[in-house]
Amino acid sequence: MIELSRRNVILGGAALAGVTVLMMKPGDKSGPRDAYFLDVQKALISAGIAVPTMVVDKARLNANIDTLKGFLPPGMGYRIVAKSLPSLGLIDHVRKRTGTDRLMTFNLPMLLEISQAMPEASQLLGKPLPVVAARHYFERLPLEASGAAENIQWLVDTPERLAQYASLADDMGRDMAVNVELDVGLHRGGMVAGADLKAMMEAIKANPRLSFAGFMGYDPHIASLPTAMGWRDRAIRGVRTGYAAALAQAGEVFGADALAGITRNAAGSPTYRNYQDTEIASEVSAGSCLVKPTHFDTELLEPHVPASFIATPVIKSLPVTQMPGLEFADGATRAWNPNASKTVFIYGGNWLADPVDPPGLQYNKTFGRSSNQEMLNGGPDLEISADEFVFLRPHQSEAVFLQFGDIAVYEDGAITERWPVFDYSA
Repeated sequence: MIELSRRNVILGGAALAGVTVLMMKPGDKSGPRDAYFLDVQKALISAGIAVPTMVVDKARLNANIDTLKGFLPPGMGYRIVAKSLPSLGLIDHVRKRTGTDRLMTFNLPMLLEISQAMPEASQLLGKPLPVVAARHYFERLPLEASGAAENIQWLVDTPERLAQYASLADDMGRDMAVNVELDVGLHRGGMVAGADLKAMMEAIKANPRLSFAGFMGYDPHIASLPTAMGWRDRAIRGVRTGYAAALAQAGEVFGADALAGITRNAAGSPTYRNYQDTEIASEVSAGSCLVKPTHFDTELLEPHVPASFIATPVIKSLPVTQMPGLEFADGATRAWNPNASKTVFIYGGNWLADPVDPPGLQYNKTFGRSSNQEMLNGGPDLEISADEFVFLRPHQSEAVFLQFGDIAVYEDGAITERWPVFDYSA
């Protein structure tokens, strides 16, 4: 059994009552249903929800927000990763509770939608956009939201892309703030300190249409490195050394005083806690840790609690498991694996997610995955009826959240809000 957290979550010295997270992994022995999920099920039924739905627990979300804020050192800014919280309602809630106006956005539709809904927000691109997409942004941005364009930092990763953006700025008669992507060890592109980076910054300085907004250095690889033999610690030192070298070059080109207000963006959910001072980074980006899908069940994020679940109705609940064409082996299968004793077929399926309630549910590898009526098996003690709900934890948020329509917000035993999601992927 995986015990994610048996204790109350400590937030700035106060305990969040009721957030006790004890979950079973798929295949664990079936047992009584968790009272928490029975309460969420009751709320869903009361709200008339009868389709696969993404549920976000607002109390747990708030706990995660406060946990994140509690780990930030004095002076550290926070930037919301919009692709990981792909809903204007969800983003707006996080903005208000954190008091930040900084967002990281990742594609043209997202950029346009946020520009219209939150024109005052500072948007840093989380990946470089093709220059044609950047052109489309200026062409499609409604006049009433035109001020949003002044709050965007366009990410460039190569001298060639910088030249493209410079040409676009001239063609469109637009001033563009440019943020340079650094390779701090992930090796997914970006610049490192050296002659090419210095030439890029000199080109930015020489172009009256461009301004230097800062750097972005993403380091999720750190969380995957082993701690043995100092591998992770060396990589962390490498991130800081590489970032510092880039900042030093920027100081040579623009002057030390000019660097005081630039963006020094770093981290992501898996690594934001590594930044305990503002010597290198002036802000960290995170999003997934606030809803905590399973891919973020890591040591550094242990204080965060799962706050998002897929809830899907049971279509059929069968007292025995029978495999088509292999019925002769059903008895032996149940004897070998008691968790294959009973079967439920759920509404939909084939999501990037793991079942967590009822306890012990597992996918049937022989029957295979299904997006229509997925088969899940449980032990002889499994008790669930048609029209009740199975709950699953998503592996990630950025794509999975987009598959269920409006998010159902669970709060104080009821579904209190519905937050529409973006209608496009990152």
